[in-house]
Amino acid sequence: MKAITYSETGSSSVLHLVDREPGEPGPGEVRVKVAISGVNPTDWKNRSGATGSLAFDEAVPNQDGAGIVDAAGPGVEGLAVGDRVWLYLSQYQRPTGTAQEYTVALAEHVVRLPEGVSFDVGASLGVPAMTAHRALTVSEDGPSRLHPGALQGKTVLVAGGAGAVGHAAIQLARWAGATVVTTVSGPEKGALATAAGAHHVVNYKTGDAASEIRTIAPDGVDLIVEVAPAQNAELNASVAGPRASIAVYANNGGDTVTLDVRPNMVSNARYQFVLLYTVGDAALKAAQDDVNEAARAGVLEVGEAAGLPLHRYSLADTAAAHDAVENGAVGKVLIDI
Repeated sequence: MKAITYSETGSSSVLHLVDREPGEPGPGEVRVKVAISGVNPTDWKNRSGATGSLAFDEAVPNQDGAGIVDAAGPGVEGLAVGDRVWLYLSQYQRPTGTAQEYTVALAEHVVRLPEGVSFDVGASLGVPAMTAHRALTVSEDGPSRLHPGALQGKTVLVAGGAGAVGHAAIQLARWAGATVVTTVSGPEKGALATAAGAHHVVNYKTGDAASEIRTIAPDGVDLIVEVAPAQNAELNASVAGPRASIAVYANNGGDTVTLDVRPNMVSNARYQFVLLYTVGDAALKAAQDDVNEAARAGVLEVGEAAGLPLHRYSLADTAAAHDAVENGAVGKVLIDI
């Protein structure tokens, strides 16, 4: 089979296309014939060494993907050969990601794709949708699970609604009944956020974002899904409602956040940091199940018409796919296996 590997961290030039034999699934593992591999920022960061040194002699990149179960190891229940599935966190503490024709993954991180859900959608779930789920379920006064009506009466602000996590957060929040407001940097991204389902789009570069958001939500927003906490700390403090939660899942715009104590104290604001790797098994299982139900309901569609343009690459061009994500491609980068 063909696989992309790297044996040292660095630029995308460390990625190599090789031939190797497919691995055999052990206890609690399944082998998946990969149809599409999804690329996320965490994938190029792992490859580059930004998240730490390489823990294995050789690794195959990419956490997310979709395909068909090809073999199952001892003790696997709920999955069978021939099942269409999506995968998440495939490379977490393991050397084998989805940038290969066959991957061996933990069965607990392999989920049956609902009937009628495409491999494109399946490969786009994983890190973005599950991160969005976690961000939407950490509020003090909010739900721990998502379903229609779970966020009824709540106002959710999604920072950067044209990104992959922002896109999924808009879709999931609207599905759960929230009023969804998003901030974007221009009209093109605004059109994508509207296509994803945002009720209100605020261009933070052309007006007074705080005033616009307060007009939409006079009592303040209940939950903020935050991609750039350093840049948006002042805005968040000015639009947060009573006991609002700011769920931070990225550090775009800076690694250090300065907070004004008084306005955050007055609103009893809560900052909740979100990293999928360490949220715990219960949160992962809840996200997996709710995201799958949303996909079954047709909520998590991808493509430009749904607000998330797709950028496609071949397996041999995985380095270019990584570069596209690292350079800020707007939309979702997929590798056709």
